Amino acid sequence: MKSIEIDEDLYRYIASNTRHIGESASDILRRLLQLESVEAQAKEPAANVAKTAAPEVAVGQRVQEMLKSNVLVEQESAIDRFMHILSVLYQDNPSAFAQASDIKGRKRIYFADDEAALLASGNTTKPKAIAGSPYWVITNTNTGRKRNIVAQLMAAMGYSHSLIERVCHSI
Repeated sequence: MKSIEIDEDLYRYIASNTRHIGESASDILRRLLQLESVEAQAKEPAANVAKTAAPEVAVGQRVQEMLKSNVLVEQESAIDRFMHILSVLYQDNPSAFAQASDIKGRKRIYFADDEAALLASGNTTKPKAIAGSPYWVITNTNTGRKRNIVAQLMAAMGYSHSLIERVCHSI
């Protein structure tokens, strides 16, 4: 395995295209560049390779499904609902979720790609990893601030005002 240095924006782009926890940067790049892995080429006979693309999900569809289901109602706390919403937003549109890094408070950053950056931005941030994403978020804010963070993120991601209101109300 070789190591390379890449710019921060490229790193964020690669990380924003993660499809599942544990997916390596090499796997992400192979998928994005439409290259087969060396292992896959060795295992699959050339004559029997049938490639089918995974069905694309329309942007906003996962958010709509989340609101229709009872998953948010079943969450015990505002933090749990907040974290679930962020995870669904990332899954719905990973590349647009990169806008999260631009959302900041007066003295704190709200999102980062590692826990240490959030801990350095304040004494009581209580950072948590957003499930299924390479991002971390602070959780030691009141419910109103959590709603504000989600609203800013969704607006930056291009969601409609009515959908943003529905999601924020569910926190």
